[in-house]
Amino acid sequence: MKDIVLLLKKKNKTISTMESCTGGGVANAITNIEGASEVLKYSAVTYSNEFKIKMGVSSEVIDKYSVYSMETAMEMSKAISEFTNSSIGIGITGKLNRVDINNPYGEDNIVYISVYNREENKYYNKELKVDKSSRKENKELVINEIINMLKDII
Repeated sequence: MKDIVLLLKKKNKTISTMESCTGGGVANAITNIEGASEVLKYSAVTYSNEFKIKMGVSSEVIDKYSVYSMETAMEMSKAISEFTNSSIGIGITGKLNRVDINNPYGEDNIVYISVYNREENKYYNKELKVDKSSRKENKELVINEIINMLKDII
């Protein structure tokens, strides 16, 4: 993540995240780097559908595709970028080793990652199968994948 923070600073870009299943893990990884306050504008952990919607995710998208979908991740990445006026927005949703009785739809152990580049109005998306035995290990997989994505995008 250090390389990402340095690259964002060098290119005078900012980043914001709307995370669900990673519980703020991406924002935590960013803030572990000195100088992160120059690039990280805001992070929201939106575990519930209610707060995804309050942060700008369309309830129609959640109803049509489920909260566990690439369409929802895309809404999350764009909404957080627009809300914070950040160059880059990251949206993450999915299931890590558990069934969600409140949202019975969507595949288990799949995480949907969307990185939105506001300056290009372009999405970079990845569907990631998480197969580790612990939530912590699966979160680390997702964070590492996002780091790899950001290296190619920034």
